[in-house]
Amino acid sequence: MRYSIVLYLVLLLVSCGGSDSPSGETPNQPAPPPGEDQEPPEPTDSDTGGNPPAEETPLRVGLLPDTQGGGDNVSIHPMEAVLSKLDSMDVDIVIAVGDLTDHGTTKEFEQWTSVAEKYREAGVEFLPLMGNHEDSYAYTVEWIDNMKDYIPEDAVHMSGAEYLDYYVVRDNVLIIALRYYHLPIAFQWMKGVINEHRDSVDHIVIASHDGLIGAKYGETREQIVEGVAGPNRLLDQWDDIRDFFSKNDVIWVQGHEHMYQRSVVKAPIGLDAGSWEKNNRNYRLPQYTQIMSGNASYKGYEFRYGERELVQAIVQQKMNTMANGSEAFDANAGMLTFTGKRVDFETYFTEHTVTANEEGPKELADPEWHLLDRFSRTLDRCERLVYANTIPEGTRPVMVLDPLYRTNECYAADGSVAELIDGTNDTFNRVESRTRTLSWTEGFSIAQSQSELMRMAYQYLFQFSQPWTPNLNGENRIVPSMDDASEVEVPETTIDLKEHVMLSWMPATSETVSDILLVSGTQNQTGTYSSAYGAPKDIEADTGLPGSQPDGSAKAPVVLPETASQSWDLATAVSDVYVLQFYAPESEDPAQLTLGVKTEDGDWVAMADASCVIEATYNPEYLVQMPEREANCGDEPLVGYDANHGGRWWAVLNADVEVALVQK
Repeated sequence: MRYSIVLYLVLLLVSCGGSDSPSGETPNQPAPPPGEDQEPPEPTDSDTGGNPPAEETPLRVGLLPDTQGGGDNVSIHPMEAVLSKLDSMDVDIVIAVGDLTDHGTTKEFEQWTSVAEKYREAGVEFLPLMGNHEDSYAYTVEWIDNMKDYIPEDAVHMSGAEYLDYYVVRDNVLIIALRYYHLPIAFQWMKGVINEHRDSVDHIVIASHDGLIGAKYGETREQIVEGVAGPNRLLDQWDDIRDFFSKNDVIWVQGHEHMYQRSVVKAPIGLDAGSWEKNNRNYRLPQYTQIMSGNASYKGYEFRYGERELVQAIVQQKMNTMANGSEAFDANAGMLTFTGKRVDFETYFTEHTVTANEEGPKELADPEWHLLDRFSRTLDRCERLVYANTIPEGTRPVMVLDPLYRTNECYAADGSVAELIDGTNDTFNRVESRTRTLSWTEGFSIAQSQSELMRMAYQYLFQFSQPWTPNLNGENRIVPSMDDASEVEVPETTIDLKEHVMLSWMPATSETVSDILLVSGTQNQTGTYSSAYGAPKDIEADTGLPGSQPDGSAKAPVVLPETASQSWDLATAVSDVYVLQFYAPESEDPAQLTLGVKTEDGDWVAMADASCVIEATYNPEYLVQMPEREANCGDEPLVGYDANHGGRWWAVLNADVEVALVQK
């Protein structure tokens, strides 16, 4: 049984592959990037390896989910709670992601502005965008009358879609706002905007009410798989959209789904002649981040259809519907913080039972906020998806199906090299979806038969399961309806979430000798298990839904590590133990250095006392049996120095960290 490694939580818990040999051995020096013989490439204009960065002021962008309250009402109590939480986090900008109202009436807009106005007067800038509920009732009069004063004066609007599609640039961030269903309509305009500003901004946020890939909805399902035959605007741009968003490292934020979900959407491979080149130094996965911002209303949706495995991997998900075993709704407050080339994301939730304004705020009068999700990254990073350890034995390791904390070498601008070399993803969250149908209509739909509808579902959304391309969520993700030839069925299933692990580089400071490595994504799941409606289940006792494994069986209960809290609050999260290896740049003398870590207070300290650093090559047995150390080292992280392989450090960790080499 694995022992618990204690890494003091005074170390920075970021809030916001390696050796293939069994022994853990790696070459004396890490292989240089492809095409390089000795030295790493010269830093580009965007790199400042080894040079302390100038002081940078963060830009904080908050997300306000749907606030429709039912009837002619805005859900003022969740809205107030979310804005108050964001205000306490010193937010600069709030993106209201659509469905501000239910019926788009004058009364509702008056309610919405009555809550928002005090925050605007206090200096918060709002970027509202139109949802389907405003589109249905209110565009030509109510939306423009009420939102033109909230949309910034310097916003640049898409011709013919004024007050619907617009963008602003704030600091080094380009933010594009789109109305509901306008992604395929506005995509060419967006490409022009992004290309125009690409060299002057570091980050791109696209905000829309709905997304390309949904949980309940999603434009791919609605406009392609179940789409109406005709212009096929989205279908014709399907690959180009994902390719362009991936290449530009877009963060997509949205509402519409009334639940929280973070996932990565995969880009097509080899769409154009462009390619990763040796001077890129590090390989970033061809994907972009999609964030469903959550809920701030009096209704919640269940998880329909499940993960779209062909193009999506879900990293975090939480829904609460006050139905079928779920006893509350969620209110969510999320914020992106941009500091130079770094972005930190954190989102919080609070549960409540308010169903109408007349009931009063109840739990929202003094909400208990809990950290639900987070990530930190920079533009200069390596990354990979780490799957749960429930992959059936004998599954071919295709499609990056791998539960190990293991990466390729990741190169810093100053010549430092880092990699993850050991550890297994034993702590993960599990969610369920419900059974839903897809349909086609003769002479109307793109699909013109039941089999063609199944083909399109597998071509654009779900992974067709074969031994060489297994679907970890079920042997048959699409089945023909036996009752209605105009429908196919997407069976309910049980889904184990993935971890999006990122190794990001930042320039050295005056306190570090090397560039700084930021490890993020190891500490985001705790062993929760919920039904499609948000009802709690026990991952250690409850069997998954029938047919949720690739062989047609059900996912079995799992044995979690002792450190798994099974809590939605990430303040309780401890990652599975993993091993980080760090090489000094060739310009430095490793004997004068040690592995340092950044504390919560922003100070750099040695990760372990010098007397506790063992001099040895890392051995995988260390995850089973602690090597002998001095008696005073019991509470010290396990850190080693390997002088025989080019001067490298390794550390056994159980938290996201910022590390660098510091003077002894």
